[in-house]
Amino acid sequence: MEAFSDGVFAIAITLLVLDLRVPDAGHLTVSQLLHAWPHYFAYVVSFLTIGIMWMNHHTILSHVTRVGRPLLVINLLLLMGVVAIPFPTTLVAENLHGGSGGPVATVTYGLVMIAISAGFAGLWIYVVTHASQVGAALPPRTLRQSIPRFTLGGAVYAAGTVVAAVGFPLAGLIIFGLLAVYYLFEHLPSPDSDTPFG
Repeated sequence: MEAFSDGVFAIAITLLVLDLRVPDAGHLTVSQLLHAWPHYFAYVVSFLTIGIMWMNHHTILSHVTRVGRPLLVINLLLLMGVVAIPFPTTLVAENLHGGSGGPVATVTYGLVMIAISAGFAGLWIYVVTHASQVGAALPPRTLRQSIPRFTLGGAVYAAGTVVAAVGFPLAGLIIFGLLAVYYLFEHLPSPDSDTPFG
């Protein structure tokens, strides 16, 4: 399960670079490169997001020693969202400059992130509520304490999506990027610790 998931994360994060294209003009200028800033910004946000999701995925699976079909199904649904990230990233990169496409593109990005957030929440809640079946070393009470902090992302992704929908796509994307920074810090207990966030 972990090896397959790592492969999916690796493919998704690698596909992001395909959106970084050389400008079509024969003579490359600094102005052309600067004009493509939405491509760079969308790339950085998505790269960090996928990378941090991969780190948190490893932390979740560090609590799992036995895998059953329900856990595999939840993980598969999560990965379906992760591998879709390059698509809204391209939409944002090509439509963030202005016009009517920016909000639609950023809302699409937000909806994918909300789906992924639901997948992560489902995966962690399943591990917590089936701690003995999956072989988690920590007691369920200790694991449950992390649920509110770890599942906060869904609400923030929804807020960023609403911000983009009302006409502020760049602000929505910034919210998504800040949420990636939030998840860069540990919000899950370590399996070899008897404290909630050791």
